[in-house]
Amino acid sequence: MGGFIYWILVGLIAGWLAGKVMKGGGYGVVADIVLGILGGIVGGWVFGMLGLHAGGLVGSIVVAFVGAVILVWITRKLKKA
Repeated sequence: MGGFIYWILVGLIAGWLAGKVMKGGGYGVVADIVLGILGGIVGGWVFGMLGLHAGGLVGSIVVAFVGAVILVWITRKLKKA
């Protein structure tokens, strides 16, 4: 149960940060959490491909944030197409 709460927290922070950085505002709490969690998967894959590893809460947030920014960017590109 603690792991689930951890990923919700990481997802919320990463999704919120990505929304702020991408200048579009957030998508709402639930969407920010989902975006952040999915961002953690994408970010983990990207970091793994680059041979980078991040640990701890801050590292997890950074990885999820990078992935969430990638997802927001892709989503916006697809909406414009």
